[in-house]
Amino acid sequence: MTAHLLTGVRPYGEDAADILIVDGSIAALGAGAASQAPREAVRHDLDGLVALPGLVDIHTHLRQPGGESAETVFTGTRAAAVGGYTAVFAMANTTPVQDNAGVVEQVLRLGKEAGWVDVHPVGAVSEGLAGKHLSEMGAMAASAARVRVFSDDGKCVSDPVLMRRALEYVKGFDGVIAQHAQDPRLTEGSQMHEGVVSAELGLRGWPAVAEESIIARDVLLAEHVGSRLHVCHLSTAGSVDIIRWAKARGIDVTAEVTPHHLLLTDEMARTYSPLYKVNPPLRTAEDVEAVRQALEDGTIDVVGTDHAPHPLESKDCEWAAGAFGMTGLETALSVVIETMVRPGRLTWRDVARVLSTTPARIGRLTDQGQGLGVGAPANIAVVDPEVRRTVDGRAQWTRSANTPYAGLELPGRVMATFLHGRPTVLDGAPVDNPVDSGA
Repeated sequence: MTAHLLTGVRPYGEDAADILIVDGSIAALGAGAASQAPREAVRHDLDGLVALPGLVDIHTHLRQPGGESAETVFTGTRAAAVGGYTAVFAMANTTPVQDNAGVVEQVLRLGKEAGWVDVHPVGAVSEGLAGKHLSEMGAMAASAARVRVFSDDGKCVSDPVLMRRALEYVKGFDGVIAQHAQDPRLTEGSQMHEGVVSAELGLRGWPAVAEESIIARDVLLAEHVGSRLHVCHLSTAGSVDIIRWAKARGIDVTAEVTPHHLLLTDEMARTYSPLYKVNPPLRTAEDVEAVRQALEDGTIDVVGTDHAPHPLESKDCEWAAGAFGMTGLETALSVVIETMVRPGRLTWRDVARVLSTTPARIGRLTDQGQGLGVGAPANIAVVDPEVRRTVDGRAQWTRSANTPYAGLELPGRVMATFLHGRPTVLDGAPVDNPVDSGA
């Protein structure tokens, strides 16, 4: 028997309680949990800290295979655990691409060997992300990886015929297409959001309509074929309006927003630092307010990190040569606390909904996002919401340092993470060996 007793935590930020974990599940919750603990239970004194169900990231780039100079499954999932995550969906733009059963099963195996979080590979929609022919979606769905989320993220499925066929195909196994909404013709050579700041800086603009036109097309396609659509990293007020309209119409669509689109604006480009270069680009203050409001009212369903690590040389350069992307796994919860919890726009139960329960539901997970209740899998994140820390990219656990929050003071620190009852993070740091940490 393996047992852990978490004392004095506040589930969902509410009344203090003890949580007893036995053999990977929550065995007792409340004032009487301690009396039920076996003698060998490991005690963790966490008085006053907020307990949440383990976070689930619907949108993570782990880079392996092929991009190990930026990240590996081991380093990326270690960063995820430090951020309070117990499951991540690993995007398909690896080398080779995750477009067949062999590659997704390799990523699944690497995740299990690392032991930090549950890794769920995302399958590519098209062969080689080329946008020409459908990938082996059925084989990936039937594989050991049991893929249910498919995306060419990093590239848009711009061909409407291919997108329709993909939406039709995944209906057979209750899959979902996660679209990177970016019309490639409207964004050729684009460097940042098209607006006043881009004009002043002389950088080619990235119009909001390039995102909005694809979302409008795809929600109509999803309605036409009766399939599930998920919109990745929504970033504009116009996109919010389209999703709100689609949901009111009864279309089966979900949407995510990233932490950086909740906090940062296109004004950051004035630094000319590629740390702020991302796809889709940082938008205006009006767009930021629109996505915050949409997350608050439920139009936007989840926060997905779009954790996109890059080696130093891809970001320590001039703007035009810099790669698109930002890291986010270790700071996502802090940004949500700063932008949504502290202003009173989300409760801690709402945080659990947008960072755990709903992403698990979208990905059709049965052992994640089940909440904090007796009998639920013991996937738990414990956070100190009061501590404030200055972000240092070089001090993070991811292999790459391309955080856009470097030097910013953000609230909250994850003090402990439990994966199926095993501690992966204690006292704010990764344990020595997460695979053997249950003893």
